[in-house]
Amino acid sequence: MRPPSPSIPEKEFLFSALKESLRIDGRLPLEMRTPNLTFGSELGWVECALGKTRVLAQIDAKMVKPLPERPFEGILTIHSEISPMASSEYEPGRPSDEEVTITRMLDKVLRRSDALDKESLCILAGQRVWHIRLTLHFLADSGNLLDCACLAGIVALKHFRRPDVEVVGDEVTVHRPTERAPVPLAIHHTPFCFTFAFFPESSSSSTPPVLDPSQLEQRLSAGLVSIALNAQKEICVLQKLGGVPLGTDDILRLVEVAVQKARETHEFVEARLREDWLGRKVEVR
Repeated sequence: MRPPSPSIPEKEFLFSALKESLRIDGRLPLEMRTPNLTFGSELGWVECALGKTRVLAQIDAKMVKPLPERPFEGILTIHSEISPMASSEYEPGRPSDEEVTITRMLDKVLRRSDALDKESLCILAGQRVWHIRLTLHFLADSGNLLDCACLAGIVALKHFRRPDVEVVGDEVTVHRPTERAPVPLAIHHTPFCFTFAFFPESSSSSTPPVLDPSQLEQRLSAGLVSIALNAQKEICVLQKLGGVPLGTDDILRLVEVAVQKARETHEFVEARLREDWLGRKVEVR
């Protein structure tokens, strides 16, 4: 069952506030909600929160036979399904348009951008490789699920450690964490996703775009622009949804904002990972 559409007073109040560069939650137009990362007891278990939007990412690894056309590369698969637990908008077994968009964008940002070095997952060429499975659970939707899911996914990949492997001839030995310290995944770069919402312009004044839209802002927006890039200014994906026409200068301004936010997010993620790793005890016998 879909929730009712926003009422006319809600719509008018939101638009009038945005025209004065104000937002209902007190943020500035180009201000993100502060991300919060919670790490579980297992490596690769990360819960990411943007305000009340929450996504849980889990990673597991197993040895499989590689794909015939790529005998030297490991496999990364991403599984995500938005259940009614996140919001009453979603129905089990019937993916909504937003869910399809999020799934495709996650695939582009995390898998097809080569964030993970797949060749480093090869154990025996043509015989054994690591299969890394990233599972995303959407716990609560308070707007901008995409950015939250991308952040949870890439942080989980950086947090995960796979078992160490020893190869002698054709014999493969997988060492337990108590015997040898687990090995981190080889990450080429760390892409982050930033979504901007645009609103229909009235004849009297224009409404500025907002970064990290809330659920109400997302519903009332006339278009969305999602930019995935890393702290080195390399754009991985740029996606536009909706019919609001945008000029080249408008896009470049958004990219400049996204670059600055990517640097800040990268520093925050690295600091949280260091803090978590220092608090862990790794025993090797």
